[in-house]
Amino acid sequence: MSILSHLNDTRDTHSIHVPVQEDRLPHTNPIQGQDSGFPNRTVAREISRRLFKVLFYSHLLLITVLTLFLTIYGLIVASRNHQFYPLKWYPPLLSSTVSAGIVAFTCQWITAHRPSKAIRTAFWLSPLLTLAMGAMFVYIESAVSMVAGVVALVSALIQSLYGCWVSPRFEYATKILSISITFPPAGIMGLVFSSILTGILYSCFLVAGIGGAKAIESKTKLAALFILAILLSLGWTMQFLKNVVQVSVSRIMYMNFSSGVHIDTRVAFHDTIKYLTGTVSIGSILVPLIGLFRGFARSMSLVGGETDEFMFSCVGCYVGIASALVRRGNRWGFVYVGVYDKGFVQSSSDTWEMFSRVGLEQLIDSDLTGSFCFFCGVAGGAISSLVSGIWTILIHKNYAAESSIYAFLIGYFMCRLPMAWPQACVSAYYVAYAENPNPQNNRFDSTIPMRLQQLQRARA
Repeated sequence: MSILSHLNDTRDTHSIHVPVQEDRLPHTNPIQGQDSGFPNRTVAREISRRLFKVLFYSHLLLITVLTLFLTIYGLIVASRNHQFYPLKWYPPLLSSTVSAGIVAFTCQWITAHRPSKAIRTAFWLSPLLTLAMGAMFVYIESAVSMVAGVVALVSALIQSLYGCWVSPRFEYATKILSISITFPPAGIMGLVFSSILTGILYSCFLVAGIGGAKAIESKTKLAALFILAILLSLGWTMQFLKNVVQVSVSRIMYMNFSSGVHIDTRVAFHDTIKYLTGTVSIGSILVPLIGLFRGFARSMSLVGGETDEFMFSCVGCYVGIASALVRRGNRWGFVYVGVYDKGFVQSSSDTWEMFSRVGLEQLIDSDLTGSFCFFCGVAGGAISSLVSGIWTILIHKNYAAESSIYAFLIGYFMCRLPMAWPQACVSAYYVAYAENPNPQNNRFDSTIPMRLQQLQRARA
């Protein structure tokens, strides 16, 4: 306690020197201050970091130019040929975007104050809302809506089965989430509100571009390509915003869990934007792609079983590749990205290797925090889709299918934004515990050791 008091007394508003043991992990260089500048970088990593930083900001510039052009040109075309109706296209989508922001803030508020209710509600509400969305798509009766409806209905069934399968883990998930967010970072609500507001404004801006592309689709065959580019930008940018929050919060909470040091939220956020944009951009691409491939591999494994049919002959290969990819690209790596300024792949490898070394791999692999945040995103997306779809059906049914799909994507990404900070707290807790799992360590309670004993008894 005297050491921590001395640290707090000598800290100024700009930097704080943290004595972290060099032997905590091999080949790591701990951060030396709140605004350290992160000087320890290899040439190759610095090149890739700067390359992706340039790519990310260049893509934002190009998408901004494209969206402005499409919006202005689309309004001009709509005023001349009257084939596109802006007053019937924009209000439902813009309203659903704002409603997504409200739902997103509500989700994280409930999570922060009632973790148990939040987890259970997400796992039963998401399938129901997805089912309602699927029924709405079927009612629209267009080719696109029928495909979307079938996908939504199947997804609702899968979510329901998954929720029943993992229900025994709800109690532990609630405990680990509650412990991790007991003392949230100071000023976290300001960061959450800022991220939601940024997401709303950016989504509304892109909706204008999508409407412009919709207005000129009778004049060019590139309209669909423009919309695809805008949606890809939406996905990458929203993932980037989410991971900026995750890196910033995970750094704050890791330092708190591991050494009791408090870092200002604004300083952590500033450091992430200033020094880690390239690394976060890389992770924002890799984590979703690896997650999709891993989900596909697991699905193939469940369907394939032990059969010898040709179509399932590569199941083992898929699972092996997915496991290797997860070790080199996972959300746990964002903790070391923020703390040690490591490259994303190296951070992911180090954290996963550490989990394996201390026997936490199975526990980490079965963690429900990621699933909980995903279900929150799906529920938020479904609500946004229903808001936009029902409104559009009432005023112009031909726009309903596309409007509902775009609203779902926006709602999903919007709800994932504020849920990044609870997920970051859980990630930081696991990583800090894995570095020092000694039972004598009084910074952690018996939640993880007791869960490990339960898993061992279940295997026996």
